[in-house]
Amino acid sequence: MMKRHINEIIKGDALTVLKTFNSDFIDVGVTSPPYNKQEKHKGWLVKNVKYDSYKDIKSEEEYEEEQINVLNEIFRITKEGGSFFYNHKTRWEKGTMIHPMKWLLKTKWTIRQEIIWDRMIAANIRGWRFWQVDERIYWLYKPIRNNKIGKELESKNALLTSIWRFSPESGQKNTHPAPFPITLPVRIITSILNDNDGIVLDPYCGSGTTLVAAKLLNKKFIGIDISEEYIQHAKQRLQNASFEKKAIQEELQKHIVQKTFKQRKQNGEFTGRHRNNYKINVANTKPQDKQLKLV
Repeated sequence: MMKRHINEIIKGDALTVLKTFNSDFIDVGVTSPPYNKQEKHKGWLVKNVKYDSYKDIKSEEEYEEEQINVLNEIFRITKEGGSFFYNHKTRWEKGTMIHPMKWLLKTKWTIRQEIIWDRMIAANIRGWRFWQVDERIYWLYKPIRNNKIGKELESKNALLTSIWRFSPESGQKNTHPAPFPITLPVRIITSILNDNDGIVLDPYCGSGTTLVAAKLLNKKFIGIDISEEYIQHAKQRLQNASFEKKAIQEELQKHIVQKTFKQRKQNGEFTGRHRNNYKINVANTKPQDKQLKLV
């Protein structure tokens, strides 16, 4: 990895480019790869998913092997203690479910968490199954000395839970066929790096959403994409990044906590929505009010 690649987008195939990088320098990554939807799977609400300069029509075996190889290269170039967030969806082919965990378990990464992204809209509204409005975001972790637990998140970030609810970016704002909203990489980068410096990677950067988020959060970034058209669009977004500050600020306002879990626990205050060990006070209740009271 050459210093000249920092804050730049590299044109090329993700796996080929990743193999040219040095090891152990990326802090956090965010991406959503092409889903291998065969350029033919569509619902009543979306057009066929077609990418510029890329054919999303590999055999499933070839696609999964490629994803394993890409993820293992990202593992190699990520620092110990670093993270990579991998957005994918569950797919069906002729009635058979294809779950991302199938190939993720074959990579070198520790799967730290599965996050549900509630997109609130369904791409396909046929009734073969309940309308699918969710995608998955896998928090992949590179352990330090085989410690798979890793560092604890700050409360202001952890409180956002494992279900994220926001819509994908609309086609009116973004010509890429499958853009996630800037809220998604902002939440990830903020939660992992906080105010620390770091290098953010997106190996399928598309229209540059992850890179714009990194820039506005004052982080360094590296993007990779095979499409010259998307690269030029991403560069334009980076030049005009200030126009997207509002979305950044709205997300950052959610990363606020008045008291941490530890502080509430020390003060004997409520520490969650559900408590298993309630103290019941019935000693001073009137006969007609002889019901359980929680204190």
